[in-house]
Amino acid sequence: MATDKELSDFLENVERRAFKQAVYAVRKDESALDIVQDAMIKLAEKYGDKPAAELPMLFQRILQTTILDYFRREKVRNTWVSLFSGMAPANNDHEDFDILESYEAEQGTEASESSADKVERQQTLELIDQAVQKLPARQREAFLMRYWQDMDVAETAEAMGCSEGSVKTHCSRATHALAETLKAKGITL
Repeated sequence: MATDKELSDFLENVERRAFKQAVYAVRKDESALDIVQDAMIKLAEKYGDKPAAELPMLFQRILQTTILDYFRREKVRNTWVSLFSGMAPANNDHEDFDILESYEAEQGTEASESSADKVERQQTLELIDQAVQKLPARQREAFLMRYWQDMDVAETAEAMGCSEGSVKTHCSRATHALAETLKAKGITL
């Protein structure tokens, strides 16, 4: 279990790097600061009782999830703003205007996707998730840090407490195992 001092020291040490990572992702200082603060609070509240060695990995996952949540919220906001701003008719005859009749989803977006495509995509994502969960723990940890959280080899090695060569080996084995598992299920990426 991490002590309050260990948790505090960890957050102090990771603060600048997390802020830079968030700024790079969202391109807004104020939003990045909010994201980092939210991630730190979530780590302290939900995982403050975990061992100090697990804090870097947990924090990176929380930070990445918080960044994704930010983009989801922005997407919803932007969709509604653009949806209603461009839908009003040019003339002043607003009585017969029905927004649902005039809305067409932009090609290549999720909204334009057929129900069958959505189901197929969801099933594929579930198969990928199941395949990742079946990886040995160290391979899964290295794979997620490197390819999901975009950590470099040195950062991953430090977070996992192993050498950079071990990280490369774990990642290589994980990607080969995932490729074989998914290929056996008919999924080629």
